[in-house]
Amino acid sequence: MNTKIRCLLLDDELPGLTLLKMLCEQMPELEVVKAFNNPEILLKEEARLDYDLLITDIEMPGMSGLQVADAVKGKAVIFTTAYKNFAVDAFDRDAVDYVVKPVRRERLEHAVHKVAALMAKPKAAEVPKPKQIQLNTDRGKALISTDKIFCFVTSKIDSRDKLLMLNDNTSMTVKNASFQKLLQLLPETDFCQINKTTIIAVKHVQFYAHDIITTDRLQPDGSHYTFALSEIYRTDFIKKVRV
Repeated sequence: MNTKIRCLLLDDELPGLTLLKMLCEQMPELEVVKAFNNPEILLKEEARLDYDLLITDIEMPGMSGLQVADAVKGKAVIFTTAYKNFAVDAFDRDAVDYVVKPVRRERLEHAVHKVAALMAKPKAAEVPKPKQIQLNTDRGKALISTDKIFCFVTSKIDSRDKLLMLNDNTSMTVKNASFQKLLQLLPETDFCQINKTTIIAVKHVQFYAHDIITTDRLQPDGSHYTFALSEIYRTDFIKKVRV
């Protein structure tokens, strides 16, 4: 292919990272933009880097490669790991491939060729998300206009359920809905998961700091709703509020 695939590499173990970098540099279709041995540093820098592919280990102290993949949007991901039992979690995240360690060049080349094939496909015309979504709630099936949604938070009664809060201060319980499923239904640029228990409508962000978000919505006592901003979701959040 004429255009190289620009990639980031992540592995907390330096011998594994060194081997991975060497194998990637031997492939003419790849350009290694940067190699990291710390997932948090990668997430702090990746928004400023021009790349197409992330090749990451899964099992790392502090933050797993699965969490990194959740925070990186719109990029191809290849997972590498010594453990086969992560395969289901990897492909739940639409990973291009899952390479078991020790990484062999032929196996890695096969994974990279999959990425190249995906990049070579003409992009389909983007279909706008519907302005209304259908949800199963404690009141029955509800058709909700997305521009009326303030946030979703995990129910304190049953973590499988989510409390949907609307702009008019009404709320309802969405039954047995994962955040992953909700994000698939919602307009991508308009909503963002900001921690493990919250999705908010970006338009309601009034202020944000390193680890806290203040919204324009008021609680019954007159104070503004505030939410924690987690490290693994910060990069995606900042991209959306800066658009």
